[in-house]
Amino acid sequence: MSLDLTFFRSESSQRLRAEGRAEGHAEGHAEGVCGSILRVLERRGVEVSAEAHDRIAACTDREMLLTWLDRALVVTDVRDLFHD
Repeated sequence: MSLDLTFFRSESSQRLRAEGRAEGHAEGHAEGVCGSILRVLERRGVEVSAEAHDRIAACTDREMLLTWLDRALVVTDVRDLFHD
């Protein structure tokens, strides 16, 4: 009995693997930036409410996360992180 493994070498399979890697990379990057934001706030002594923590952790917008990371360096109140 032999299995047909041609799908795993097909263009569709290669595209799906590439999309999965890109998605995983983006998710990993977002998680890393979220962790950095929270660490900067913690080290600076800025109290982070559960609501703010959840909002930061749930964000997947790369540009917004980088904006928040920049703000985390200077804010004294976590609410200021989210103001435009």
